[in-house]
Formats: sequence, structure tokens, C-alpha cells
Amino acid sequence: MEGIRRAAQRAVEEFLQAFPMGPGSLFVLGGSTSEVLGERVGTRPSLEAAHALLEGLLPPLLERGVHVAVQACEHLNRALVVEREAARAFGLEEVTVFPHPKAGGALATAAFLRFRDPVMVESLKAQAHGGMDIGGVLIGMHLRPVAVPLRLSVRKIGEAVLLAAKTRPKLVGGARAVYTREEMLKKLEEFLPKPP
Repeated sequence: MEGIRRAAQRAVEEFLQAFPMGPGSLFVLGGSTSEVLGERVGTRPSLEAAHALLEGLLPPLLERGVHVAVQACEHLNRALVVEREAARAFGLEEVTVFPHPKAGGALATAAFLRFRDPVMVESLKAQAHGGMDIGGVLIGMHLRPVAVPLRLSVRKIGEAVLLAAKTRPKLVGGARAVYTREEMLKKLEEFLPKPP
């Protein structure tokens, strides 16, 4: 479990180096402890592995004042555990359900037990600024557009593949944008085959 905690801590520290999230921002975490332990998702939930993950991931985020949302599994329609303060800050609707390892997953259960004033919310309304997916549990629906992959040196936590993403505001216009058909055609000339 110590190796899981250390890998999680290294991953989140590297994430925050690459994408320094500020106070009040929202980080989404999804994870399968079964995958971390080398099993198929949902087949071996482990509160021990969940606690190790949270022990590594949460302190660096919370020290920066980042709100953390922990996604439950598909049996709860990927509802999330957040602190009541985060639900209020982001206008999230509270729902009544309590996660447990077989419906919600071990990670959401451990987060619910660890958070000071936890509530479950149905959705983040695509407001998360960044996040991590440990074991392919699909957090993309919770991220703001536009999600950008972050390639971390930590590729796995335990046996689970680690994917990370940051977000950025949509590019509307900007240095590469063109505003007339003529400019567009001129730009296209760069890509047309040159005569021999």
C-alpha cells in the first residue's frame, strides 16, 4: 500500500507542477481499486487501496485550496463525493445516496468517510478544471471543455493505467485564426502538392 500512496503522491505533484491549480478550482478523481490491484474493474474493491490513493493524492491538492470531487462507479451513475462547500461553490445539486464498495466503489466510499462534510452530487456540470483517471473509469464528462491530456512520467498506479487531463478555455480566434475566405485559401496553399 505504501507503493500505491507514493505513486499517487508523485503523480499529483507532477500534475500540479505541469498545471498549477489555484485555490477554489475543482479537481475530479476517478479510480478503480480493483484495477490498481491488477484485477478487472469492479471485481475486487479495496478500502485499503482507496485509503492509500487518497493519502497520496489529497494533501497536495487540499494544501492549495483545490476542491476535490471523487467519482463513484457506474452503479451510482458516476455521481460524485464532494465537500458541501464545493457543492455550494459550483452550484451542484445534492442527491441522496451513500456509496459503499459494491455500489459506488471503494474510492468514493473512502472519500465519503474521509471528507469533513461530504455530500453526493449527481454531476459536476462539466466544471472540473483538471483531474485524474486511475484505471479507465472515464472522468471526461466532468471536465470543462477543452480537456487537454497531461503526459505524466507516472504511467501506472499499482497495475492501473493513469490518465490525467487539464482544461483550458476554448480558443475563439487567436493568432492562427483567419477571418476571410481569401485568407483561408492562402493558408490552404501550404498543404497543396507542389508541381514537380
